[in-house]
Amino acid sequence: MPGRARLIVGAVLASFAGVYALAAPARTTGAVRVGAAIALVAVVLGVQAVRVASRDGRWRWGIPVQAAAAYAGVPAFGTSVGILGFVAGSLLLAGAWPLAVAVVASAAVLGDADATITCLLTGLVVYGLVRLADRADDMVAARLPVTLAAVARERLRIAAELNRGLGDGLREISEGSRRAVGRPEAIADVLEVARRSLNEARTAAADFRSMSLAPEASAARALLESAGVHAEVRTSHSEPLGPAGALLAMALREAVTDVVRVGTARKCVIETSEEDGFVRLRVVNDGVRTAELGEEGLDDAARRVRDAGGTFTTGLGDDGRFAVEAAVKAGERPVSLPDRAAYRLSVGLLAAVLAGFSVKGLLQVPWGPKWAAEAVILVVIGVVQMQWTSTGRPRTWPLWLAVLSFGTVPVLGKASLGAGGFLVGTLLVGLPRRAAVPLAAVTMAAVGAGAAALGLGTAAVVNYVISTLVTGLVVYGLIGLARLVRELRAAGEELARAATVQERLRAARDLHDLLGHSLAAILLKCELARRLADVDPARARAELEEVVAMAERAGRDLEAATGGDAGLSLDGEARSARSVLTAAGVEVEMDLAHGEVEDGTSAVLGTVLREAVTNVLRHSAATRCVIMTAQEDGVVRLVVENDGLDPAAPRTAPGSGIGNLTTRMAAAGGTLSARADGKGGFRVEAVVG
Repeated sequence: MPGRARLIVGAVLASFAGVYALAAPARTTGAVRVGAAIALVAVVLGVQAVRVASRDGRWRWGIPVQAAAAYAGVPAFGTSVGILGFVAGSLLLAGAWPLAVAVVASAAVLGDADATITCLLTGLVVYGLVRLADRADDMVAARLPVTLAAVARERLRIAAELNRGLGDGLREISEGSRRAVGRPEAIADVLEVARRSLNEARTAAADFRSMSLAPEASAARALLESAGVHAEVRTSHSEPLGPAGALLAMALREAVTDVVRVGTARKCVIETSEEDGFVRLRVVNDGVRTAELGEEGLDDAARRVRDAGGTFTTGLGDDGRFAVEAAVKAGERPVSLPDRAAYRLSVGLLAAVLAGFSVKGLLQVPWGPKWAAEAVILVVIGVVQMQWTSTGRPRTWPLWLAVLSFGTVPVLGKASLGAGGFLVGTLLVGLPRRAAVPLAAVTMAAVGAGAAALGLGTAAVVNYVISTLVTGLVVYGLIGLARLVRELRAAGEELARAATVQERLRAARDLHDLLGHSLAAILLKCELARRLADVDPARARAELEEVVAMAERAGRDLEAATGGDAGLSLDGEARSARSVLTAAGVEVEMDLAHGEVEDGTSAVLGTVLREAVTNVLRHSAATRCVIMTAQEDGVVRLVVENDGLDPAAPRTAPGSGIGNLTTRMAAAGGTLSARADGKGGFRVEAVVG
């Protein structure tokens, strides 16, 4: 995009210089003198091109050369005084505005009012276009730093949020466990803190996850695929979502669970969109035969969405597919609005160009009724041009501008022809290129035909046609570059916003996968110590000492959730899994044959193992758990099986852990499968390599 900005500026400035070069044969005589005049124009443009291509401060040394070429051409070869506008523009870019004013003043001395206005407008346009191109470069260069800064701010915010509650809770658990080693009655206080901390971790993870539907969509896809339903997910909404995300995630979870419950669907499509300030979710499947059957189990989701001011509808379509649709107001998103400085600059310069054009036009009309009519027309053109520029919607303005440009020629003469340039600029900005370019060419031809019909000479006809193109390019350049800068700024903001969402999702995954497991294990150990306090004090003290170690590890998990290094390993998690499962009365069979693995692979498989063990403890009545690892040809495999699933129980939506693990495994280049065997067993298998 910055290259495109420089190209636009180069095209506009080249067209300006082209006017002076093409006018050389009419202003001087002899091939040598014409060639010399064109060469000086080329020098003026060349110095300007150096500044357009590069912001290196050394270009300033070319300003004296540019000034010498411009001032030499005016008296020696009759070049228009307007060319001094390039020098004025260069001085403005260099910050030497008093010298720029002096250049415009010298133009007033050397030429007439028309040429002086042209010099002033040229200087302003040169300055404005190059500064807008610089702004485009700044936007691109700032995207990465802005994104990194957004992530850093989000990490600090997450750390502050979590340390206030969970950090204090972990310290209380550690200190309370140390006290309880000598005072068993203090175990109850530690248990209460552990329960509160676990709830806070789950709540915080849910809050972080609510900014995006991506985790819930991943979990929904995993559940549908495990049930043999082909799933398609199509998202086209903006994130972060905030409260809307939590509601839509709940609606998606309930709708997908219902699809699996009915059990006859072969295909399910999940779609999201955003329109008129609402985020919409649509879940469609082909397994429901009646509307009543499809609506079963969705009453709670419908009530919660409607209570929040949203809409929730269900029904069979004409194609026989059952659709669940929920829409919730998007709400405000924590993203700053694009900087309007560049747009204000372009609009201000466009206003100056319009004013200058109006004055130049009025200078060609004698005082009287025609002058007044021309003034009214120019005011209308200026006001409407500025209005559509601000709103960005030309609508029917090109048609009216064409009428004002050409319909008044018989009455006002050549003064009306100048408006054709604004028509060309409007067409180039407001229409697709395939339509704008031909229409702009037709407009230029019409201006030429109008000038010829007024009896103007060939040189004047050519001058009007070229001036129409130049004015059109100026309008296009000013508005187009300002829009380009806004697009770049918006893209940078979107990138920073996406990075912020991803950082929150990462924190949610770590809270759930790392800290959640640690706190659940601490709670289990504390409960075991409480029960053993009277019957086996020595073992109770041992369990509490292990709680202290777990609390310290949970502190590291908290650091990982706020952007630190988790430090997980497959071997370490395997040892922890054996200890926790044994404490819960689950028989553990472990066969670790993975050998040496890379740290990244070890960490991601350690996370999978931790989540799988947590699910065994939370969601099943397992009496036996098998943990196996293997490595062959660089492919590392982890399998966790347990016998605690009721084969008659209905399928339910997966927790956030499956979605989190699917995301982690995909990022590591691996795959994850989690499914029941239909006989009371549940198997999680992760493969990396």
